[in-house]
Amino acid sequence: MELVKYVLIFAFFCNGNAELDTLAGGEKSNYTFPKDFVFGVSTAAVQIEGAWDEDGKSPSIWDHLVHTNKTFVRDGSTADVAANSYHLYKRDAEMVHELGVNIYRFSISWPRVLPTGFVNNINPLGIAYYDNLINELLRYNITPMVTIYHWDLPQKIQDIGGWTNSLIVDYYTDYANVLFKHFAHKVKYWVTFNEPMQTCLEGYGGTYRAPALNRHGIAEYLCTHNLLKAHANVYHMFKTHYNETGGKLGMSLDSNWAEPRSNTARDREAVEVYLSTHMGWYAHPVYSPSGNYPPQLIDLVNAKSKKQNYTRSRLPEFTKEEVDFIRGTADFFGLNHYTTYLLSMADKEVGAIPSHENDVGVVRVQDPSWPSMSSSSWLKVVPSGFRRLLNYITKKYPGYPIIVTENGYADYSGLDDTARVSYYSHYLNALLHAIHEDHSNVSGYFAWSLMDNFEWDDGYVSRFGLYLVDFKSPNKTRTPKQSAKLYTEVIASRRLPEDYNPHDFSAFSSASALAPSLLPFILYRLLH
Repeated sequence: MELVKYVLIFAFFCNGNAELDTLAGGEKSNYTFPKDFVFGVSTAAVQIEGAWDEDGKSPSIWDHLVHTNKTFVRDGSTADVAANSYHLYKRDAEMVHELGVNIYRFSISWPRVLPTGFVNNINPLGIAYYDNLINELLRYNITPMVTIYHWDLPQKIQDIGGWTNSLIVDYYTDYANVLFKHFAHKVKYWVTFNEPMQTCLEGYGGTYRAPALNRHGIAEYLCTHNLLKAHANVYHMFKTHYNETGGKLGMSLDSNWAEPRSNTARDREAVEVYLSTHMGWYAHPVYSPSGNYPPQLIDLVNAKSKKQNYTRSRLPEFTKEEVDFIRGTADFFGLNHYTTYLLSMADKEVGAIPSHENDVGVVRVQDPSWPSMSSSSWLKVVPSGFRRLLNYITKKYPGYPIIVTENGYADYSGLDDTARVSYYSHYLNALLHAIHEDHSNVSGYFAWSLMDNFEWDDGYVSRFGLYLVDFKSPNKTRTPKQSAKLYTEVIASRRLPEDYNPHDFSAFSSASALAPSLLPFILYRLLH
């Protein structure tokens, strides 16, 4: 019996290590990043600025949510002060310079610039803040990339329907025009929306993001419809009135990679359905040659709406003119990517009825053997998924350079962030293989995030920063972590460190954490 036990343990580690090898994005190589490849780092206004009610700023939907629902955030915190970047923007610019990155991606707060939500009241102090930040970046020869909307809708606009109100297309266009008038001569990259699926699916359909409307099956589709129209409106306005600036404009879409849970035809189908009805929900209207919503999504929602006795599909229809107006409205494909899932088609109804989840009908899980010691339980380390996703986008939406606008790893805290160093090394290795072997059309990479911040419903529990922020200190002291040093080294050398091992995932399952981190793996292996 004792012999059997040791054989099982030995077999577990042998099999486990073999499986980890399949997660690598490629073997170690001498590949280097192309000369014109750009490196950046990203942040968002809500998460770092603080000064939530200073100098004329009005409440955003996130201010309203965390102030009125004290249990929404994991640690009960707010973004009232956060990393205090409103007052410490010069230190932020200095940090970006220290890293050696080419571009800094940050977002502008709509309620800081337009406190009423409308252009009848442009806040000069809000404009001055972003002008000062941009000038500070340019002083260091850092290119600004501005995200026009990173989830912080003015609460005053939400009070009249937010993204479910069709007039928001005009409100958003007016807001974007104010930014272009003031900053287009200095800003060369613009992102209209960050992760619009999170805004609509989780914020309007569900309760995971502000405004936590929870009107699933209806609101997520109305939100998406108006948001895509707003994006196209702003793109055409930019090209008509600001094209001489030479600026580029696109969206940042979030997407996991998907693998079939088994090799059955049904699970392979689930992968295509998932990618089509999630990332494709927003990518297909803009980046595909045909435009419009993905045919699979149209058919699925039509069928479910009919079955549920609706008089028309819950998915609004674009006119032919609107399809043509939205199609092709981007200069690049922004991608936010963190992890991978296993997909299968559901054997029964899933999710609330009605809901996007129920309409699509796929089940999403993760292999417990995939490594991770992240503070975010969903953030499994699967670099091969990153490589496959880049290859998929290149083939699915040809002609658009991909800029990875977010990629990163969450932990609890500390300067010695070995796991984050390993995560970045593995994912940058996968990116190199995607460029050189798969010929994926990738022109830039942005690490998330410059510094620890207010991580939405996780508050200050989960830390994504390259710089550690001491939130208890009066000056919110920022200190570079080991991952910052790695990133600087990669940027300077344009290659991975000499000692990088693509098969070493030990940082995600250290001996000190063996029991909690590997117990699911052991049970999974013994039972399967």
